[in-house]
Formats: sequence, structure tokens, C-alpha cells
Amino acid sequence: MTALDRRRLGTTDMLVTPLGFGSLAMGGAQWISGRGEQHEDDSRSTARAAIEAGINWIDTAPVYGRGLAEELVGSVARDFAEADRPYIFTKAGLSWSDDDPRGAPVRTGSPERIITEVEDSLRRLGVDRIDLFQMHWPPLDAYRVADYWPVFAKLREQGKVRAIGLSNHTVEELRAAEEIAHVDSMQPPFSVINRDAASDVIPVSRRQRTAVLAYAPMESGLLTGTFTATRAATLPGTDWRRDHADFTGEGLERNLRVVNALSAIGAARGVPTSAIAVAWTLAFDGLTGAIVGARKPQQIDDWIDAASIELTDAELDSIAAAVTAAGVGSGPARPPARASRRSTTA
Repeated sequence: MTALDRRRLGTTDMLVTPLGFGSLAMGGAQWISGRGEQHEDDSRSTARAAIEAGINWIDTAPVYGRGLAEELVGSVARDFAEADRPYIFTKAGLSWSDDDPRGAPVRTGSPERIITEVEDSLRRLGVDRIDLFQMHWPPLDAYRVADYWPVFAKLREQGKVRAIGLSNHTVEELRAAEEIAHVDSMQPPFSVINRDAASDVIPVSRRQRTAVLAYAPMESGLLTGTFTATRAATLPGTDWRRDHADFTGEGLERNLRVVNALSAIGAARGVPTSAIAVAWTLAFDGLTGAIVGARKPQQIDDWIDAASIELTDAELDSIAAAVTAAGVGSGPARPPARASRRSTTA
């Protein structure tokens, strides 16, 4: 097992590595946001490789493959001795119909649904307690924070979950939840081309001692340095990226200009573009960790170095210049000031 630095997850007693393994691809193609076909053996070996590389937490959700990702994550975690098992973070608030596998999930805040989901996740994961239980999305039904957040708080009090968090929620929703019970974590999308969280979620969370776990720091493969217009055109019909504006036409062209700047820095350092893209997110104070995915074990080598890379002011300026010139995204194009974030919290 490789030793990586660790950071405290908000006010909890959990110390997490700056990189977490994202299990979305482990859900395969059998749901609306799948990345195409994924062999279960590849999923298991990749998750195992991430743990062996020193990563000590895995992010998953029931909707990833309609329960498949959770089952696979649980089976891999059980392969390790208890002292070496990763923390497992999962979610609730999305329901689906098995009669329509690729139908859009329903975003609900139903307390009854959340209670059902925590029991289902405990069973699929094969654990007695979930380390971090998050509301996946703000509901689109009649339920609001005041309806579902007390349920999360009660689950924490009961010991069924160790910590509770919000994913894809706004600062206003974070504040509303905090008035009911402390929010242990926030999980926003955050990358060099999707920077809005640096304007609100990250600084507000930092002030109230809420951890921030960023997802999609490589923008689903877009910032790896290997994505091209040709590759986009050959994506299978089951891959949601095939028709997305960031992966086609002018949007892809603008994004690839930023990728070129990341690649130039990576080449100068002798590391893959992916590592620079993820290191950029970790350069922001208040960012506890980044969730990074992979479909095969060797892909972990492309970004694992991000945990130890501290970008210089000159490198951050170069990336910011490329972002501004390309006109992609909104929010700060670089951290306000360079600061070391590589200390281990005990």
C-alpha cells in the first residue's frame, strides 16, 4: 500500500487522502449516465488497484448501474483486511424503474425513500455503517431541505451512517441544512473548465468547517489529454458524452485549447495531463479531496501523482491565461494565492 497524505474530513474523525476513487463507470451501460460497457472484472481490479495505490475512500451511489456499482465496491472492500479497507461514501435521493433501465432517475426527497435507500445500500455494500451518506441532488418533487435533512441527521445519530453530506446543492441549501444539523461535506462538480464552486461552495464550506469533495476534475475524460474530436465521434450510443456540448463542435475545440496548456505543463514535469488537471483542483484552499475515476488499473497511473504535485504560480498563471483566451466556463481561473496543502492532519 502506498502512503498518501491525509486530510480531515470536515469536523469528523476521518482522515482522507486528497484523491478518492469514483465508481461511476463501475455501473456500466445499464443506466442513463453510463460510460458504455464495462466488464465487472475490470471494475473490481481497477478499484482494487486504487486502494493498493494508497487511496483510502471510494465514492459511489445506488443509481450507478442501479445498484451494481455499490455491490462491486462492497465486494472489493471485503477483500482487504479491516485496517486497510477504504471508507465508502454513497448517496440517496434518486429512484429508478427497472422496467426502464436507461430512463431518467426521479429526484426525490421523500423521507421514506431515503430510509429505504440507506438499508438497501448497507445490504449491497455488505457493511454495518456507511462512512458518508449524501443527498445526491436537490429534489424536484415537493420535498425540501427541511424535510429530508432531519432524516440524514437522525441516521447519523443512530449510527447507521458516520457522516452526512450534500451533493450538487447550492450554498443557500447548505445554509438551510446547517441550521438543522451540521453538514459534514459538500460535493460539487469542479474542474478547470467548470469552476463555479470556487466562487461560492468552496469558500462558504471552508468557513463552516464542511469538507468539499470535488467530482469530475477531469471532466469525464475531457481533460486527460487523450480526448479528440475523432474519439468523440466514435463514442457508443450508450455514452452520454456523445452528444454533449462540451464534447462536440466549438465547445470541444475551446476546451481542448485549455487541455493543451495542461499538457504542456505535464510534459515539462514528465507527468500525464490528467495529473495536472487534478492537481489544479487540489490547489484551492478549502478543497478536501477530488474524486477521480478509471476504467482499468493502468489509468490510475495517469493521475495518482496529482496527490503530490504543487503547481507553481507561473504554471497556474499559464493555465489561467489559456482559460481566459478560450473563454470556457465561469468562476476564478486560478486560486487567489498559492498555498501548500500537503500537510497531514492528525
